[in-house]
Amino acid sequence: MLSATSRSSTSSSLHFKSTRHLHRKPSPYTITLYTIILFAFSIFIFIYYSKDILDIDDQHKPFPSENSQSRQQLQLSDEQIQGALSSHGLHQCVKPTTKYKAALGWDHYITVRSNGGLNQMRTGISDMVAIAHIMNATLVIPQLDKRSFWKDKSKFSDVFDELHFIRSLQGDVRIVKELPGELVSVPHARKHFTSWSGMGYFEEMSQIWKDHQVVHVPKSDARLANNDLPLDIQRLRCRALYHALRFTPPIENLGKKLVERLRLHAERYIALHLRYEKDMLSFTGCTRGLTDAESEELRVMRENTSHWKMKKINSTEQRIGGFCPLTPKEVGIFLQALGYTSSTLIYIAAGEIYGGSTHLKELTSRFPNVVLKESLATEEELKELANHASQTAALDYIISIESDIFIPSHSGNMARTVEGHRRFLGHRTTITPDRRGLVDIFDKMDNGLLNGSSSLSRLVIKMHKNRRGAPRKRAGPPPGLKGRARLRFEEPFYQNPYPECICDSKITPNSSHSA
Repeated sequence: MLSATSRSSTSSSLHFKSTRHLHRKPSPYTITLYTIILFAFSIFIFIYYSKDILDIDDQHKPFPSENSQSRQQLQLSDEQIQGALSSHGLHQCVKPTTKYKAALGWDHYITVRSNGGLNQMRTGISDMVAIAHIMNATLVIPQLDKRSFWKDKSKFSDVFDELHFIRSLQGDVRIVKELPGELVSVPHARKHFTSWSGMGYFEEMSQIWKDHQVVHVPKSDARLANNDLPLDIQRLRCRALYHALRFTPPIENLGKKLVERLRLHAERYIALHLRYEKDMLSFTGCTRGLTDAESEELRVMRENTSHWKMKKINSTEQRIGGFCPLTPKEVGIFLQALGYTSSTLIYIAAGEIYGGSTHLKELTSRFPNVVLKESLATEEELKELANHASQTAALDYIISIESDIFIPSHSGNMARTVEGHRRFLGHRTTITPDRRGLVDIFDKMDNGLLNGSSSLSRLVIKMHKNRRGAPRKRAGPPPGLKGRARLRFEEPFYQNPYPECICDSKITPNSSHSA
């Protein structure tokens, strides 16, 4: 043991050494090390607290330059564009479940007259495939609409690969090219199926087979509900639309060839569905920017079209409500506000623009690099498609699906169907204009209430931040609607087939879905 004196001496000695150590000058190495650590810590603090500010600034950059964010969206790699779905942990899922059984329907037949334009007919035919399966019937190849505004005389086999359609669905429903001879003259039941109907309705309709072998359906659009259907029925709709209803080889080949030509013009392109056609303007009663003579021509057309129920329409109210297609001028302002430069390549996926170059120049004056199918394809290539609106619309569909960015000026059948298909293919960028919100902005511009282009750009970019086709589940009806009225205002199944036909890699749906 140490004596008290020894302990005291030792303690004093230790204290002296400690004090001497504390007062020793630090070496240059130590000073350098401390300086580096302090500098690194300061950088970390700066980045941590400034990241939110940087994010906000990025969202509101007006009129991006060639190297800015909006320009870069046109310069995404093919892998980024086409592989976006997998990056979200999602994948296509259209295979039937283990409980699924094919419909035989050997002695029951459904004949269909499709109605509307190309995409209204395509979604309607896909619904009829599912309905034939539910009712255990054989589907006869549908007739296409020959009485619509376009007066297209095309047959099913002129637009679609008929043999592929029959073969690809042979595990789902029996499809024949025509009725058996012995059934052509027998009495047919003519049935207008109720719009947006569910399984119970069509299972009850199956009682019709007790009295008839053939049921004729004169309208095919929106016959099947968007939601509350078995998973296998929803996936059958996707197989029918995305796999079975393939266009004819000549149309497919020409469509791909036109896409390649666009790629030669520029690495990336926008497909603009400019729904500024005579029938759309007349039907909606939208006359903004038109002459009195043009407005009167559209009014007369509406009066003389018997199946259009609305005859007297207030154009101003339509526009304020967001029910009018954007005009070429408004589209040009919109694209500029999003940051696209005048050199951007734009393909017009539409029929004849009302007023021709007179109205189209309001877009081309801002974006001169605008291409129409008539200038992209040769006269010889389009010769076979002349006066066949469904076949030329098929070209527009192919080019729109393959585009880097798709923008519709109105939410019609093509806009919704292309958006849904692009979601199915990997949530390719689709910018859906908020027409109601844009009208308010455009009116403020006209009244001098917006100061400078930067204010316009910030407003438009912020308004469309969540309107770019990112993954989300299909929306249900607006709140407050009850009964059958809500069915009309649900997001259409073919506009967003998620979650039934687009699945999370971790969770695969195995039962019916209610949106």
